[in-house]
Parts: sequence; C-alpha cells; structure tokens
Amino acid sequence: KVEEEGEKEKELYEKFQCYCKTGGGELSASISAAEAKVPAVGSDIESAEGKLAQTKEDLKTAQADRVAAKEAMAEATAIREKEAAAFAAEKAEADTNIGALKKA
Repeated sequence: KVEEEGEKEKELYEKFQCYCKTGGGELSASISAAEAKVPAVGSDIESAEGKLAQTKEDLKTAQADRVAAKEAMAEATAIREKEAAAFAAEKAEADTNIGALKKA
C-alpha cells in the first residue's frame, strides 16, 4: 500500500515537473505576445478616441442644422399661411365683384 502511494506521488510529481517546464515557456511566450500587442492596442484606443470626438462634433453640427431647418420650416409655413389668407381675401373680393358685374 505504501509503495502504491509512493508510485502515485511519483507520477503526480513528474506531471507537475512537466507542467512547470512546458508551462513556463508557454506563459512567457504568451506574455511576450501580449507585450507586443500593447502599442497596437494603445494606438487603436487613441484612434477610437479621435473618431469618438469627431462623431460627437458631427452630432452637434447635425443637431444645430436640424434646429435651424425646423425654424426655417416654421417660418416658411407662417409665410405661406399669411399668403394663403391674403389670397383667400382677394379671391372673395374678386368673386364678389364678378357677381356684382354679372347682376349689372
């Protein structure tokens, strides 16, 4: 029984040693790869921040243009309503005059 436990311990120790020898290399390779990516990720972040700032500026411009367009539409609608009322008044007067001329 003691020999069996010793064999199991030996197998576990060998597996652990194998892991330590190969795992350390893999870990350092992974760290090196991640460190190589750091500058690229940093420049990607800076680029994204620049795009974000540009997009925010574009949004502000678009909102200002939209407000100006709504104001222009409201002004044009008011002018057209005023012109329509003036036309209706002139038409009513003209119709009255035409009716009077027909009776005469």
